[in-house]
Amino acid sequence: MPSRTPKTKSLNNISNYSSISEGKITEGARFTLIQGRPKLDRMLRSRCRLAFVIISILAMLVVIRSGISASRGYALVETQNQAQQLELENERLKIEIAKLKSPQRIKQIAEDELGMGVPNKMYFSH
Repeated sequence: MPSRTPKTKSLNNISNYSSISEGKITEGARFTLIQGRPKLDRMLRSRCRLAFVIISILAMLVVIRSGISASRGYALVETQNQAQQLELENERLKIEIAKLKSPQRIKQIAEDELGMGVPNKMYFSH
C-alpha cells in the first residue's frame, strides 16, 4: 500500500516568518496547508454516517425483536391462564357428574318423581 504523505502548499504572504509570539508573526516561520485533507474528512464523515446508520438499524432490530418476544410472552401467559381455568372447570364438572351418578340421588328421584319403590323381599325357589 503506498504511503500517503500529505502534499503541502506554502502561503506566499506568510512564508518568510519564523514564529508566532504575542500575536506577532516573526520572520522564518513557514505555514503550510495540507492538501487532500478535505477528502479524508469526507471519507471519515461518510464512514461515520454509515456506522451510525448500521448501528441504528441494529438497535431498531433489537428493540423490535424484544417487543415481539414480550408480546409472545404475554400471549403465552394468557394461554396458560385459560388452560388453568379450563382445568378448574373440568374438575368442577367431574365432581358434578359424580354427584349426579350417586345411587342415593337416583333412588330419591325414582321414589319421589317416578313413584317407584324398592320391592319387598321375594324368595324364589325351584
